[in-house]
Amino acid sequence: MIRLKNEKQIDGIRKSCKLLSAMYRELIPLVKPGIQTIEIDQWVQSWIKKAGGKPVFLGYSLKGTPPYPAAICISINDEVIHGIPSKRRIHEGDLVSLDCGIDLGGFISDQAVSIEAGKVSEEVKKLNKATNESLYKGISAAKSGDRLLQISRAVENHIKPFKFGIVHEYCGHGVGLALHEDPSVPNTPHGANPKMSNGMVLAIEPMINIGTGKINVLDDHWTVVTADKKVSAHWEHTIAIFDGKTEILTDRLE
Repeated sequence: MIRLKNEKQIDGIRKSCKLLSAMYRELIPLVKPGIQTIEIDQWVQSWIKKAGGKPVFLGYSLKGTPPYPAAICISINDEVIHGIPSKRRIHEGDLVSLDCGIDLGGFISDQAVSIEAGKVSEEVKKLNKATNESLYKGISAAKSGDRLLQISRAVENHIKPFKFGIVHEYCGHGVGLALHEDPSVPNTPHGANPKMSNGMVLAIEPMINIGTGKINVLDDHWTVVTADKKVSAHWEHTIAIFDGKTEILTDRLE
């Protein structure tokens, strides 16, 4: 069941989203060659606690997975999503995807960015730019009264000319009172196609690969990698749909 939000709930979600984006603005300059991903997670956990929120991802289980052991997903290069922080260090030329959410008084935010660590290849730069652009194409297609899969078509139509792979198995989702709510928001047009309506809050998140769109899940049951080991990019915003307008609740960070 799709849970539409009232004005009070959307205001609470909006505050959670603004807090998450504020965290990212401080975090992104720290994502440089040499830092361990576990250090980033420790920083995130401390920041969220001091800000009065709770890390949504920490201890979260998805479809029977073991509880996620960190506050932020850090996925590097061929890791698409759900990379688990560790003693692994970021290197020059890595593409580092960060995905995080905050629970602020029961209101949930969700946002992802892909950061270029140092100087990346032109191909990776092109991928990251196209993925970010496809996110905003999808958001522009999110309008009250229209069908959900217009978002998916907008993402797919932007990516097709680049001949990049689009991840099908994972997608965006409803969000706000829980981390994952209905409806699913795929990045290619398939599945349920409900009408978008006033009070719908969605996380739109294209996951785009340089090569194939096919993926594998590692033995940790969380980390999703590209099947051909080529680089993947991931961008995400939380948005709210109203009659007559659509608002991006998280902030632009690129």
